[in-house]
Amino acid sequence: MDISTQNTEAPPPGPQPTAVDRKRAARSASRPGDRIFLGLSRGAGILLLVIMAAIAVFLTYRASLAISKDHGNFLTTFEWNTNIDPPVFGVAVLAFGTIVSSIIAMVLAVPVAVAIALFITHYAPRRIGGTVAYVIDLLAAVPSIVYGLWGALILVPHMNGLFGWLNDYLGWTGVFSWNDGPPRSMLTVGILLAIMILPIITNVSREVFRQVPQMHEEAALALGATRWEVIRMSVLPFGRSGVISASMLGLGRALGETMAVATVLSPDFLIHASLLNAGGGTFAQNIASKFSEATQFGRDALIASGLVLFVITLLVNGAARLIIARRAEYSGANA
Repeated sequence: MDISTQNTEAPPPGPQPTAVDRKRAARSASRPGDRIFLGLSRGAGILLLVIMAAIAVFLTYRASLAISKDHGNFLTTFEWNTNIDPPVFGVAVLAFGTIVSSIIAMVLAVPVAVAIALFITHYAPRRIGGTVAYVIDLLAAVPSIVYGLWGALILVPHMNGLFGWLNDYLGWTGVFSWNDGPPRSMLTVGILLAIMILPIITNVSREVFRQVPQMHEEAALALGATRWEVIRMSVLPFGRSGVISASMLGLGRALGETMAVATVLSPDFLIHASLLNAGGGTFAQNIASKFSEATQFGRDALIASGLVLFVITLLVNGAARLIIARRAEYSGANA
């Protein structure tokens, strides 16, 4: 008999266990503390989904009660009057004001936030960088109403000079024309929102820039690159998706900001071509200013506008998660 035939064992019948099967077997054999933590984590995730679904159902139900009695187009009507019979209301002005003020805030805040983050991580000495980072963290802890009071008492009275300069040199565009009214306009709101979202974008961008592989920067320096060329070729490309994600998170706060906008803005239900003339409105500001005096039907109408803001915020946060998931370094996925 052939010895090689006697020593050779036949492979076990059936499919071989995959990596997923091995992970499941290891999980089942893990310690009780691991199984408890797994159950708690999974339950917390499911609870969050249930809460989000409950909020969506509540908003949709209450909104449907109001929209069914609306004698205007809910998406295009330039009016908000829920106390007349029949009621007429729409969110066109609110959507315009929310989007415009948020865009202004992003245009102003993102470049400054990225510059501060680069200064802290790549230019400033450790002591100065730590101090600046600490101040930015303090700005993130300031309540919205404090920003609103500062905006109403300090920012608004000092906007006349800027508005006059914009009117003199850029008023011909129509976007920056000013009728010498109080500067409680979309531009003022955008500036205030930019200050409020600056800490969020700066902190996230700072942490992203710190994750740049050191060897990439050292390789660029070894090839004779300057400090700015290192940032342009190594730091910014690596952190691009992180900066975009930070900007989306800041945009989410700008879209839903309430008290600060309500304190600074002089609302009306008109869409103004100029950013300097008082007027306009946002979803959150309209809800905050009208909810306490509204009837039951009026509150349902405000909840309907809140549903639109809820959907917009979910889309923004969902886009942020998609961008984060594209990079394993930020999503927590394993390579």
